[in-house]
Amino acid sequence: MCAQLRRDGITGLSGHSVALCTVERLMRLLGLRGVRRGQSVITTHTDRQSQRAPDLVDRDFTAQRPNQLWVVDMTYLPTWSGMVFTAFVSDVYSRRIVGWRCAARMPTELPLDALEMALWIRERAGQATDGRLDGLIHHSDAGSQYTAIR
Repeated sequence: MCAQLRRDGITGLSGHSVALCTVERLMRLLGLRGVRRGQSVITTHTDRQSQRAPDLVDRDFTAQRPNQLWVVDMTYLPTWSGMVFTAFVSDVYSRRIVGWRCAARMPTELPLDALEMALWIRERAGQATDGRLDGLIHHSDAGSQYTAIR
């Protein structure tokens, strides 16, 4: 839509090209969405039957020290040979990715492997003992990979 407005010579109030964020906002207000090529991939499948761990952060994603709060998420990237799924663990304090794992599918082990990598790295740095970080909160969404028994 933005490219079409530019081709048509439509400008904003300042006389410059219409900003992408303006087009996005106006389309959202009008209930319009652009068409995407290919299939969309859903990475969060909530398992409503399983017991979810309590939310210890209450949407407050701040930390006063390293290894206080880690968040984990999964994403995907289309490649020539198919989808690549990645789970990564980030330290909220430093915003550094401390563990990650990639796979061609989205198994339960993917985020667990990323967490184990993060703990292994912290243990090698002398910050963890026997794969444990006392006082660490590990936060994730409600996806089925995170609520599985494994």
